Amino acid sequence: MRIGVPKEIKNHEYRVGLTPAGAHALTLAGHEVWVQANAGARIGFADADYLAAGARIAADAAEAYGRAEMVIKVKELQAAEFALTRPGQLLFAYQHFAPDADLLQHVLDCGLSCVAYETVTDAHGELPLLAPMSRVAGRLAPQVGAWALQMANGSSGVLLGGVAGVAPGKVVIVGAGNVGTNALQIAVGMGAQVTLFDRGIAKIEALDRIYRGRIATRVADPLSLEQAIAEADLVIGAVLIPGKLSPRFISRALLRKMRPGSVIVDVGIDQGGIAETSRPTSHSDPLFVEEGIVHYCVPNMPASVARTSTQALTQATLPYALRLANLGLRRALAEDAGLMEGLQAHGGKVTHAGLAEDTKRPFTPPADCLA
Repeated sequence: MRIGVPKEIKNHEYRVGLTPAGAHALTLAGHEVWVQANAGARIGFADADYLAAGARIAADAAEAYGRAEMVIKVKELQAAEFALTRPGQLLFAYQHFAPDADLLQHVLDCGLSCVAYETVTDAHGELPLLAPMSRVAGRLAPQVGAWALQMANGSSGVLLGGVAGVAPGKVVIVGAGNVGTNALQIAVGMGAQVTLFDRGIAKIEALDRIYRGRIATRVADPLSLEQAIAEADLVIGAVLIPGKLSPRFISRALLRKMRPGSVIVDVGIDQGGIAETSRPTSHSDPLFVEEGIVHYCVPNMPASVARTSTQALTQATLPYALRLANLGLRRALAEDAGLMEGLQAHGGKVTHAGLAEDTKRPFTPPADCLA
């Protein structure tokens, strides 16, 4: 199979779809890998590294897409990339269609086959291709929250760890998945006073045993959540429903109850975010203020540590990329029910039930499309 790896063009997106090691594994399996010139140069993966790994260098994005039967990338297609795709092409990447009607319309009109990292599941029902970036974003969230709390950013000037004689900052984490548990680890390490909310008692019981009284854990009923958020210095939104828009737990009215200058880091903004007031920002302009509350809503947070993120992502995606390349789309999906869960669009049809529900489009089971 011919595989294209284009350079990412989203704002400050320095990750790349494959490391040289990943490209080497695919070429060893007999596939052609075309990596766009300088796609990984910014994070220390030079074109020479890809050539040494057996890949070829595409002069530009048009060639990287044009040669590819399967495109492996990181972020969803940007508007400038729409014209580079063609019917029947397989796109293996994060997709995030639910909040972006134009993107979804393009892939349906074009007839792309889109396998989304964020909805591929494993034998345990977990999300193995979303997990590494969730871990990175979770570990970043308290760091960027601590930075956003500084006065220069319009915040109230709270030091999360406090100092002798002064109480630490209050951090509320909503969600105990990969984002939430990794955010918890860093926030506790920073010395913050942390309260973790989740709907599942089993998850919070397990974390309560690990942290032995260093954190507070709560079941996410509306009243308890509202009270904690109103008193928080930093709220980290870490909720995910695979393939669907994030539930809106924080209303504008609730924001008005928070102390002005508090911060929300809405990690799930690529699926709409948990706050009514959240809207996507960028690494170039990451913050805005609504109702006196500072919002950080960057949808590609892991791009800020792009070398680590690219290595972690390729480790996770490479076995699936090999399966798709070796077997082809139909056979690979037929033999792997979890990979089938990743197919969100095919042949002009929406093939993921959650996406169809959120976008009010007809749902076609993926097995029917591929028959």
